[in-house]
Amino acid sequence: MTQETQSALTPEVKAMIGVAGEVIEGWGVVDKEYLRRFTQAVMDPDPRYWDEDFAKTTQYGEIITPPIMVSYMSSRIRPDQEDPITKAFEEDPMSDGIGRVERPGSLPRIPTDLVRVLNAGNELEIYRYPSIGDKVFFQHKYSDIRERVGRDGKPFLIITTETTYKNQNDEVLCITRASSIRR
Repeated sequence: MTQETQSALTPEVKAMIGVAGEVIEGWGVVDKEYLRRFTQAVMDPDPRYWDEDFAKTTQYGEIITPPIMVSYMSSRIRPDQEDPITKAFEEDPMSDGIGRVERPGSLPRIPTDLVRVLNAGNELEIYRYPSIGDKVFFQHKYSDIRERVGRDGKPFLIITTETTYKNQNDEVLCITRASSIRR
């Protein structure tokens, strides 16, 4: 970084590393109808997800769900709740439907003037497949914030948010890490 370029990784930004949101209980349980719709949407015909007789012959002994399904379940809202994406567009018709959308368990905003957001990648760490009837709980956390300097000489941030998904028995189902770039 040159002398005249100021770091984007301020003490206030660094202080956000490790900040976690509240534990949120997802709406509903893992059920066969949501599983059917999800596997059709992602076009995954694996019989472990729908054929009970076949599923009993697998190492799991029951129907399981794609592990990533729980991350989509966490964005479901109850019928009596206000839709946060609709609210974001009502407040700002130029909203991208992602940033500035307040969802249950949202983390506080990173204190930076960098407002352009780009996806920097996602990863999924699988511990156990959700079962039919599982309740899903999740918690977001800022796990890492790094600074880099672009070709233009200006600093940008890479922010990684980790979300841990557990079932009603406090067993970790999976952990997702989503990184974004702030320019």
